[in-house]
Amino acid sequence: MLLFFAFLSLSSCCLKGVFGDADDVKSVMEGDSVTLHADLTHMQKDDLIEWSYKTRKTIIVRVNREANKVSVYDYVHDGMFRDRLQVDDQTGSLTITNITTQHSGLYHITISGKQKTSYTFNVTVYAFLPIPVISSYCSQNPPSSSVSKYVLLCSVMNVSHVSLSWYNESHVHSSITVSDLNIRLSLPLEVEYQDTNTYRCVINNTFTNQTQHLNITQHCQLNQCSDCVCCCSISEAVIRLVISAVVGVATVGFLVYDVKSTRVEKRRRV
Repeated sequence: MLLFFAFLSLSSCCLKGVFGDADDVKSVMEGDSVTLHADLTHMQKDDLIEWSYKTRKTIIVRVNREANKVSVYDYVHDGMFRDRLQVDDQTGSLTITNITTQHSGLYHITISGKQKTSYTFNVTVYAFLPIPVISSYCSQNPPSSSVSKYVLLCSVMNVSHVSLSWYNESHVHSSITVSDLNIRLSLPLEVEYQDTNTYRCVINNTFTNQTQHLNITQHCQLNQCSDCVCCCSISEAVIRLVISAVVGVATVGFLVYDVKSTRVEKRRRV
């Protein structure tokens, strides 16, 4: 039986604000910008807005309307926000430019004025997807049937918030999903050598996808089954072993005959 590791999909959840009930989820592609709205038409003269990342104690932006002052603390978190934070001093909305995957997470806004409210934004940044790589997989226990089968792995490296799927024509043959991890993700496919179906491996997220098409015949020919019995039937393997044994015996016999002939020739000369 073919064993493989399926990684459990971890769902992203949005936490409720302490004082407010208007949480929001934002998804953005790496390199783009995202704006977190303060839900204000305009700030009042005595409003104080504080934006924080991950924990409410780590302030990244403070807008003091009464003092008419905007403070940006982009040096926190090892400077990961440097030159990326823009704030609207009229509405208090925050824009993060040239965003990267390390900026994913929870952003909190606290508005202090006549009333105190707080919101939490869950931001997920999707990286550009790699093209899947298809390779052979050799089981420790070769197939016992007489039908030639080929086991393939479709793999991608360092991915998160993605689904990896094998498609047979337009139908999903198998699929696996992962989120919130940077891992190597692999999905196996077992096919017969003479299979005429069209297979493709697809990795996708909310924004985009990448596809690798499978040519069963070409892939097996490239591997030549030299170190992988999973694309050869048991009968084929036995035939190859018998041929190898016959060739080996013939080679040894020829060497023995050559040595004896040489000795006889030397005796005649003496």
